[in-house]
Amino acid sequence: MSVNETVENKNQLDDRAEILELYKDLRVTDVRDGMDWVGMHGYGTVSHEIKPLFRTKVVGIARTARYIPFEGPAPKVTGDEYTAWVKWYYSEVCNDPWGQDIEEGDFVCLDVAGIDVGLLGSNNTLDFKGKGARGYLTNGGGVRDTDEVIMQKIPVWSKFVSQGMDQARIRYQEKDIPISIGGVAIYPGDVVVADGDGVVVVPRKLAREVARYAHQELQGDKEGRRRHYERLGIELDETVL
Repeated sequence: MSVNETVENKNQLDDRAEILELYKDLRVTDVRDGMDWVGMHGYGTVSHEIKPLFRTKVVGIARTARYIPFEGPAPKVTGDEYTAWVKWYYSEVCNDPWGQDIEEGDFVCLDVAGIDVGLLGSNNTLDFKGKGARGYLTNGGGVRDTDEVIMQKIPVWSKFVSQGMDQARIRYQEKDIPISIGGVAIYPGDVVVADGDGVVVVPRKLAREVARYAHQELQGDKEGRRRHYERLGIELDETVL
């Protein structure tokens, strides 16, 4: 790693809490507008094919990892022998070392190569939540046990829901690297904002400038909507104050 990269990484760590605070009230649409205001019209919006498991809002800092298809061979054993093979598989082939690094405020972004596999589920997401993970973004299935995941209020944006476990389907490749999800390059440390309108990713170096104009647009929206509330006799709520 170069000296400049080391300094940049240190700066990101130093301003992490500040960035999260700056974005906490912003909607995806506000951030999208902010990106437009700094000339990034064609960048940042994740493909509309990737949707929320349930409607919620999350702001976080990108923690990235990449998985690739498992090339085989699939085991030719069943029963107890298969159980032993699965233990080896999760130890040597498909694991989640990125989970050991999670910090409060992380938005976990997983490039799973479009594979139909339940990498995330009702159990491991609770572990990661306890470490500070705020939400998940994948470009395949990536999640199963969705009734429990929804009940546990684990935010996930994915292309589809999966049933199958990991074994013989997917292999862990690397972490803390640039990945591509939904047509957007996501670098570790980028700002990820997600809600019912989808997902938008802000390059960390543009985070403050984008937030400035995003807040400008949010404030204008609040003021305009508040006037309509008052004219229509609607009780004011937190979205217009």
